[in-house]
Order: sequence, then structure tokens, then C-alpha cells
Amino acid sequence: MRKKQTIEDILLTQMTIPEKLLTSYTSLGLSEVDVMLILQIYRFMQNGKDFPTPKEIADHLTIGEQDCAASLKKLIQKNILEIKELKNKNNQLSEAYSFEPLWEKLFTEETPSQKQEEGDLFLLFEQEFGRPISPFEIETINVWLDEDKMQPHLIKAALREAVLMGKLNFKYIDRMLREWQKKGIRSVKQAKEVSRSFRTDNAKKEYQKEERDTSVYFNWLKGE
Repeated sequence: MRKKQTIEDILLTQMTIPEKLLTSYTSLGLSEVDVMLILQIYRFMQNGKDFPTPKEIADHLTIGEQDCAASLKKLIQKNILEIKELKNKNNQLSEAYSFEPLWEKLFTEETPSQKQEEGDLFLLFEQEFGRPISPFEIETINVWLDEDKMQPHLIKAALREAVLMGKLNFKYIDRMLREWQKKGIRSVKQAKEVSRSFRTDNAKKEYQKEERDTSVYFNWLKGE
């Protein structure tokens, strides 16, 4: 005969959900499906499974495995969820989900416009590159934002500059941003002035080089 479940048994299986997640998720650009996905992962983690597969998560949702995988990618892009590498006492590596970025966003002061700007950043990169950005590229943007504390508007300015220079790659953008940091550049106006000066100097060098080469060429034709 099955043992009757007591109220205490029921309470012991309850999961604590931060109220701020339920009241603020729309300001983070999250949908109801995203929230349920977060809660399911959170439930798995509380039960000792730190890296459930998309299929395992989707089994408890109304979306399929592929949609679940796509939603997980978006949560990582929006810096809501991250994947950490863990090492046990035998130096064996494993992966685990972490909601540290989500808790930081929920419980630190940040204006809705800043949150929206960060979310738009990933879409802008994908539009300019004409393809989905890779997990490594997503992590690079997150490092700029979270570790280097670079402002989204400056990252966008660096992306625009890379497009103008025809050097659309992350290494070029990273070098540019770090150079701006060294020079203490904080505004888009300052960044534009430095970039304009750089382009002008480069154009002058190219012109002088061409002028010298042309002079030699014509002197050779004249037999001088």
C-alpha cells in the first residue's frame, strides 16, 4: 500500500523562486517560455543535475527539443545563462549551467534601457556579420560587457568602424576597443574623432606613397 504523502513531504519538495524574476523578466527581454525554461533548469540543478540536455528539459515543457536548444542559445546570448567548466578532485572536467549573470542583472541596479541595449548588441552583430555569431563570439561580447565594463554604445561604435574599414572580425574590434580604453575614450563622439583622425592619417600616408611611386615611374619614362 502506497504511503500517504504528508504536508511536510510536500513542503520539502518545494522550490524557492525569486519574486523579482516573476516581476522583472519582461524588462530583461524574456518571454514566459524563457522563464519556464529557466525554472526547469533551476529545478534540475536543485536535484543535483547541473547540465541537463535540451531533450531532458523539453520533456517537461510544451516546446520540442530543437526549440529548447534554440531558446538555450538565446539565453546565453542575452547573458542570462552561462556554461561553466568544473573540475572534480580527480581533475575530471564537466560542464554546468550557471544563473549568476541572471541574478546579477536582477539584483544590481541597472536601467531598463541599458538592459535593452545589451540585448540589441547581439542582434546587431549578427545583422552586420550576416550570420549567427558563435558561442566563442558570444563569450567575447560578454567579456567586453561584464569583465572589461565596456559600454554597449562604444562596442556598437567599434562595430560600425570595423564595417567602414572593411575589417569585420572580432580580433580587429577587440584591438580597437582596448586601444580606446587605453586612451580613456568614454563617448561615441570621442571614438569617432579618433577614428576619423586615424583614417585621415592613413589616407595621407597612402597618398604620399602613391605620389613617390608615381614620381619614380615618370622619371624612369623620361630617362632621368
